[in-house]
Amino acid sequence: MPTRNLPADPDPEGLIRDAYRIEGIEMPSCRSIFLDWALSIPEGVEPCLALRALLELHGADAPDHPMTRILAQGLASAPAPRRRRNRSTGAAA
Repeated sequence: MPTRNLPADPDPEGLIRDAYRIEGIEMPSCRSIFLDWALSIPEGVEPCLALRALLELHGADAPDHPMTRILAQGLASAPAPRRRRNRSTGAAA
């Protein structure tokens, strides 16, 4: 069951970080790296929260980088975090 918790590092394998370090990287390569990253998200981590954290970490310093655009597109299409339900009433918390 997904939670709102993030790992200490939203990019534990360093895939996104390394993409920002590749000089002259283009969108197709960034898409491929993003897919690898997305497939490695640990169970229980909300993708939209991890994407938001990555954009905060890297996007401000590199707003024109193709990976920033890919992360922003991913965030725009990611489902919102699941709302927790109150076990006793079944109502959203």
